[in-house]
Amino acid sequence: MINSIPIERVLFLDIETVPNASAWEELSETEKKLWDKKTSNQRKEDFTAEEFYRERAGIMAEFGKIICISIGMLEKNGSLLIKSFFDEDEKKLLEEFGEIFNKPQLRDVILCAHNGKEFDFPWIARRFLINGMQPPLPFQLYGKKPWEIPHLDTMELWKFGDYKSYVSLELLAHVFNIPTPKDDIDGSMVSSIYYIEKDLFRIVKYCEKDVLTLANVFRRMRQEDLLKRYND
Repeated sequence: MINSIPIERVLFLDIETVPNASAWEELSETEKKLWDKKTSNQRKEDFTAEEFYRERAGIMAEFGKIICISIGMLEKNGSLLIKSFFDEDEKKLLEEFGEIFNKPQLRDVILCAHNGKEFDFPWIARRFLINGMQPPLPFQLYGKKPWEIPHLDTMELWKFGDYKSYVSLELLAHVFNIPTPKDDIDGSMVSSIYYIEKDLFRIVKYCEKDVLTLANVFRRMRQEDLLKRYND
């Protein structure tokens, strides 16, 4: 049962990603060919590889980068403490994020994200490897049995075995009467805000709202009161 999960061990997490290059022209010829090959079966006939790059590169770990990771954990006062790791230098961001898992209280942490098993968790692990580092232990799955993997996914919890179903965090927030995290921007706007407006802090604020919403969706699934953010 979800209520048996020790919520004080749960680390709520969200990431924001963008294409590794701001424009198609910045890619090498090899990268263009590899992108064309990887996405050939995904593109509609009227989509060129260049058009598809602008639209989808930010969600593919081989062609994108992480610009923000926000995390939240329950405090003893009953509020959610949120911290963000953000930088234009992805390796620096990941190094700082990885260091938190050296703390004794986070060695048996349970990761929780919305669609985390298909996006956030593998993305983080892949980008650590691409940057020449081993992923933190909670992201290393090789040799573990399914019940030994410390990952929770609110999308999976909502499916109840219905593998055809997809639901957004925004929709779950609505049905559970939780304030929407999309009151300023949404995921489709992140790349332009980063590369054109150059407003990373606006993206960080959006990512942190997602973490608070994620934690409150998890709380609602347990029939518990909503959390407020704790500002340290």
